[in-house]
Amino acid sequence: QVQLVESGGGLVQPGGSLRLSCAASGRTFSVYAMGWFRQAPGKEREAVAAISRSHDSTYYTDSVKGRFAISRDNAKNMMYLQMNSLKPEETAVYYCAAGRRPSPRVYTQISDYGFWGQGTQVTVSS
Repeated sequence: QVQLVESGGGLVQPGGSLRLSCAASGRTFSVYAMGWFRQAPGKEREAVAAISRSHDSTYYTDSVKGRFAISRDNAKNMMYLQMNSLKPEETAVYYCAAGRRPSPRVYTQISDYGFWGQGTQVTVSS
């Protein structure tokens, strides 16, 4: 099992920034691909960003490219999502997730992830 706990969400004005953190415990964090997902009310959960276990591959959904940055610190069992220039439509619950099994790949599908945090609310509003 991998336990994941997100933090860093909150209320931010349009154009503002937030940094989400994901703390992992349990099995060896460094062998898993990791990802950030979000789910807005009435919408399906979607992949926002993902990172391979060795940092050498990343994925961003088109709408966040150039504004969001995913990173991880395997020594600290932590993953981060720096979000800049936030938009009201990005209001959602943000989840961190770990791959279903150890792999060097980066994954973008929900079905490829087997461990999930409880989520942290991000609200972008003036």
